[in-house]
Amino acid sequence: MGQPEAVMTQHPRLMSPLQLRGHRLRNRIVFGAHTANMSDQGMPGPRYGKYLLERALGGAAMVVAEPVPVHRTGVLTRGNFLHSDDAVIPAFRTITDEVKAAGAVIIQQLYHIGAHGDSDLSFAPHWSPSGGPSYHDSDGSHAMTGAEVEELLEAHVAAAVRAKAAGFQGVEVWAAYHSLLDQFWTPWSNQRTDQWGGSLEGRTRFSRTLIERVRRSCGDDFVVGLAVSYSEAYEVTLGAEALCEILDLHDRTGHVDYVTVGAGSYLEFETIIPPFTHGEKLTTPLTQQLKGLLKHAVVTSEAGVRTPENGEAIIASGLADLVSIVRGQIADPYLARKVAEGRPEDVRGCISCNQMCWGRRSRDYWISCLVNPSAGREFEWGGDRFSPAVEAKGVLVVGAGPAGLEAARVAAERGHRVEIVEAQPVVGGQFRLAGMQPRRGQILELMDWYERQVDRLGVRLLLNTFLEAGEVAAHPASVVVLATGSLPDETGFQRWVPHLAALPGIEAGGVWSPEAVLRREARLGDAVVVYDEGGNWRGVGTAWALAEQGKRVTIVTPEAFVGKELARTAADGVVRRRLGALGVRMLAEHRLVRWHGNGVTVRSFLSGEEEVIPASGLVMATTNRALDPFPETVPGKVLHRIGDCQAPRLAAYAFHEGRKVGLII
Repeated sequence: MGQPEAVMTQHPRLMSPLQLRGHRLRNRIVFGAHTANMSDQGMPGPRYGKYLLERALGGAAMVVAEPVPVHRTGVLTRGNFLHSDDAVIPAFRTITDEVKAAGAVIIQQLYHIGAHGDSDLSFAPHWSPSGGPSYHDSDGSHAMTGAEVEELLEAHVAAAVRAKAAGFQGVEVWAAYHSLLDQFWTPWSNQRTDQWGGSLEGRTRFSRTLIERVRRSCGDDFVVGLAVSYSEAYEVTLGAEALCEILDLHDRTGHVDYVTVGAGSYLEFETIIPPFTHGEKLTTPLTQQLKGLLKHAVVTSEAGVRTPENGEAIIASGLADLVSIVRGQIADPYLARKVAEGRPEDVRGCISCNQMCWGRRSRDYWISCLVNPSAGREFEWGGDRFSPAVEAKGVLVVGAGPAGLEAARVAAERGHRVEIVEAQPVVGGQFRLAGMQPRRGQILELMDWYERQVDRLGVRLLLNTFLEAGEVAAHPASVVVLATGSLPDETGFQRWVPHLAALPGIEAGGVWSPEAVLRREARLGDAVVVYDEGGNWRGVGTAWALAEQGKRVTIVTPEAFVGKELARTAADGVVRRRLGALGVRMLAEHRLVRWHGNGVTVRSFLSGEEEVIPASGLVMATTNRALDPFPETVPGKVLHRIGDCQAPRLAAYAFHEGRKVGLII
């Protein structure tokens, strides 16, 4: 399946081809390496193979497969592929053959995390240059002997030879995020006094030797890339000047064909996969320097390259030769193809939420995507390519939140006649309200995308329309999808005070839901208490929004820290710093005792001490209640219930159920 000629594209530089070690890249878009965690007992199987294939079919020029540990001391996740085992070769060969047939070049990343291992998964000591601590778990590491250094060199070479046998057209050697190679390069983590330490020549000897041996073992037509990252968070990590000096040294060998520049490190994890709290195009200052320095290797910009517009700006401005768009192509595998066909408005944008990509990987599951629940299920669901329905049916979708919109879109893509009825004047439900929180405008862009798609597909959309049960029964559609969502709990019930059915004092008034706040229905004074049981954006984001409006905000949570559920997305530290800068008081491990109408009594779970916090308003971010006003069955209709009307949950599960029901109608 080739890529169409980019004659109509609005992104000519991004869509221009590039030669790399004799291979023609059809455009400048890379689907960069990331741990998808999709192995089956360490073997690559259909889940991972079809995941990569979908992005190749979608037009990516180069696919860099998940990092493979080269040695038993480098195992980091449950889903890592087997190290040091030729059994993976035929399984990978199936994947590489399909990806190449789809028109993409395929590379395999090789990695070792050095000190930053995970003993729960490796059951091995972490090997590092000088025995520093792990920033992944709480363990220390083992300072390698000279023989062990040689063992790791040979392990990298063996992994590269194995990759070539498996059909990969090259390897990407991992030196990013203060990994093993970066640890050798960095004086703080390399305090060796032998040939592998000391001077710049000594500290780079390991990586230069490794790459030279890979080149000798795999041949002149084999692509060798080098992945690095840049972080200014700590003075002990390598700065731009030091990285330029190191990469110039490697470039002069002529063995390195490209350098990929990411952001962050294990010391500054939040920028490795930057959530929406960060800016975009994070690495261009360094890639621009490298473009003016490197004579052989081409340069790839990674981290925060979210959209085709980002990519075109980077390439057109000469800031890099390639762009790695990872989450953007998880969200829309056909991003490159749509751009080449001149339809960038049809690209479903990543919203940088990290909920199902890093959020699942951080808990050691295989990754997926909030806005594209087919990610990781391509082998079951067919990816983003929808098979026509056997019989076109009339479908009524009640509710235009995430579940309803996705169900309607997929059903219409498959040829059904679809009508959506929504009680509100706009689509999106509560998820649209989340887009009203600070820095979350990407959600509103996604809602705009849905409106364009349902219009393109001929879906009839009725807003400001509330249906009674009898109207549903009388509707001509044979299939009804109920996606009516949920409503805030108005009792003030607290999960960790289960013996009280309601918050004492709630009858005094002045108690609001986050939804009421974001709809600007809440009448709040200058001082507001936000009680947050979820530890996610519903409470934390609302507190942030109120603080930016100039309110004096106190956020109270029964959890051990504010934003507990955001920790899985790497955004919790960022938002706490922002809240702190805005003067928000954060009170953890407390519950509410009584609302007084002009203040609230809180009690510590730890000491039992109570405190009265003056406040003109109280916002309760507690668990919603499902809204399902319809009978269990409707005569003559096939009924499906999806999303929050079944059980209030995060938006990801609404999108998932919408996609799933759209595929089975």
